[in-house]
Amino acid sequence: MNSKWIGLVALALMTTLAGGALAQQYPTRPIKILVTIPPGGAPDLAARLLAQRLTETLGQAVFVENRSGANGNVAGEAVAKGEPDGYTLILAADSLITINPQVYPSMPYDTLKDLLPVSSVASNQFFLAINPEVPAKTLPEFIEYARKTKPPLPYASGGNGSQHQLGIEMLKQRAGIDLLHVPYRGGSPAGTATVAGETKVVLAGASSAGLLKSGRLRGLATTGTKRSPAFPELPAIAEFYPGYDLTIWLGLFAPRATPEPIVAKLRAEVQKVLAEPELAQKLNVTGALEPLILTPAAFNDLIRKDFEKYRKLVNDIGVKIQ
Repeated sequence: MNSKWIGLVALALMTTLAGGALAQQYPTRPIKILVTIPPGGAPDLAARLLAQRLTETLGQAVFVENRSGANGNVAGEAVAKGEPDGYTLILAADSLITINPQVYPSMPYDTLKDLLPVSSVASNQFFLAINPEVPAKTLPEFIEYARKTKPPLPYASGGNGSQHQLGIEMLKQRAGIDLLHVPYRGGSPAGTATVAGETKVVLAGASSAGLLKSGRLRGLATTGTKRSPAFPELPAIAEFYPGYDLTIWLGLFAPRATPEPIVAKLRAEVQKVLAEPELAQKLNVTGALEPLILTPAAFNDLIRKDFEKYRKLVNDIGVKIQ
């Protein structure tokens, strides 16, 4: 073996040993997880449960910071341009990674290039829900009522370009109805507005599960390909409109240049706590969320697939945010 190859092997060995040492030492100070919405929404609920368990398993404080704005771009940019040291992360919904690039004419960062997937975390469906004053008990009854109502019924969303909006727009297209879009700053405020009667319809996320269970919102259907375990009595919209699917996921991301040993350690810890039955139960009870544990390759494939799905949907609907 010549001196060149000996040098390369030595360098590789030193890099491996340094990476291993780095992972063993990490973390040495508190870790911050940014959440893109105000307190109470599904990412916030999941982040706080995750942070609590990681604090215990990592031996350092892991805390959540709510930083809303621009459909998550404010928090996304902060992490994408932050120090790649594993101490500032973001728990992002798929909408931030796969929808925002389609609806914003100019993005301050590239969600696919500047954010590094650490681990998938959870998934859930939306629930099509109405204010109980609306005289409809089933999805077909609602479609018929909405078709006849003039002016159109107002529906709440978590913001322009949000999945709440895209999901309703998909239903409008499939059912041939008209509804008036009223955007709010997050899914939780959108659910609250529908309870108050400011709007009549909403795609309620995990944070609104309690509103459905209490009857303050009337659930009509779910948006996934199958019924939700949390509300098995509700049919899937796909049962009436085959092919309709709006399943969302949450994932933990870091700045792209974060060292792989740190990312691997974080991924292992996250997936270990997600596999705990107690945490899975808490995710389900507090927000109708289900743990989503994927390999890095499978998570990357999901991101790419959804990026293309929403690119086509946004182009079809014509949603843009100025």
